[in-house]
Amino acid sequence: MLNRTKQYLKSRNYHYEKSYIRPLMTPESVYVFKFGRNALNNRVIIRYSHTWTGRQRINEIDLRLHKQKHPRIFKTESDLLAYLESHLPQREQREDEKD
Repeated sequence: MLNRTKQYLKSRNYHYEKSYIRPLMTPESVYVFKFGRNALNNRVIIRYSHTWTGRQRINEIDLRLHKQKHPRIFKTESDLLAYLESHLPQREQREDEKD
């Protein structure tokens, strides 16, 4: 899941960690994906379910970059990648200026 996102982050030298959560009260499964350069302070939460054929269907993708107050919500991985490509370089520049 999110193979293109993982390839994008690897090419930009980001580290990531993934974990799986199976909530008790909802039919959706949750996949948590943390990433960052030094600290894993950014996260993507993918809520997905299974179709009757057994395929995974992504219902919602929540992205919360470091120090963002409200998560950005996407329907597809392509929307997520477009957002990351436009916002990660700006965020990297701000972090470099602080150092």
